[in-house]
Amino acid sequence: MADWTLRESLATTSGTVRWDRLGDPGGDPVVLLHGTPFSSYVWHETAPALAAAGHHVHVWDMAGYGTSDMYPDQDVSLGAQGRIFTELLAHWGLDEPSVVAHDFGGCVALRAHLLHGARYRRLALVDPVALEPWGSPFFRLVGEHSHVFEQLPAALHEALVREYVTSASHVGLRPAALDALVRPWTGERGQAAFYRQIAQADQSYTDEIQPLYPTIDLPVTVCWGTEDTWIPFAKGQELAALIPGARLVPVPESGHLVPLDAPARLTSEGLTFLGA
Repeated sequence: MADWTLRESLATTSGTVRWDRLGDPGGDPVVLLHGTPFSSYVWHETAPALAAAGHHVHVWDMAGYGTSDMYPDQDVSLGAQGRIFTELLAHWGLDEPSVVAHDFGGCVALRAHLLHGARYRRLALVDPVALEPWGSPFFRLVGEHSHVFEQLPAALHEALVREYVTSASHVGLRPAALDALVRPWTGERGQAAFYRQIAQADQSYTDEIQPLYPTIDLPVTVCWGTEDTWIPFAKGQELAALIPGARLVPVPESGHLVPLDAPARLTSEGLTFLGA
């Protein structure tokens, strides 16, 4: 989809978040969660395909990401996102949707389920941030000195973000896709928001729920790019072993950005998962 626009919004304690729905309102509900430093755009190929297959697909930009609000002192932590996702599910009137979550979205979905009582029919985790330790040396460096990075010249900042986002892909991103992922982080507001979300990233949010993974009692699929250099495939094996009955699906020739590196394979696996 060349034109990826979220038409709806919801006011939350962390500002207004943008969201949208695709497909038949009578279809089985599916919610897609993105990660960092991305947006719902990562699903721009998967979401229409799932909708065309008869599902009612829900997408959203997390607070402080994509087209959702960005402002100083905004709480964009994983704790806040878990609460917001629970609010969204109530706003949408979804009692037990199927959920597909990538990267930070995995932690958000897990926190909403394990801490806030969100119920899912089934859960697919795609290269999620879920197990300690996480955060690359670059990520930790930026988090510890975010106030310095916020002052980078705009062109240097954009080059940094482009290189960082590019490194999440194994096969390489198309120019239009790279532009769409980088664009929200440009300009004075976007630049500050980029470093804000990194500064608020804290492993304590996964440490809090990691001991609860063996209590998960629903169908879970763990998809993982075999060439993921951000979070190695071994973490997928570890996570699948912790969740009772979880199925591990390796995605060959894909890096961390599985939704864009292998959209057809992910859609195929998603349709199999959703039809289970």
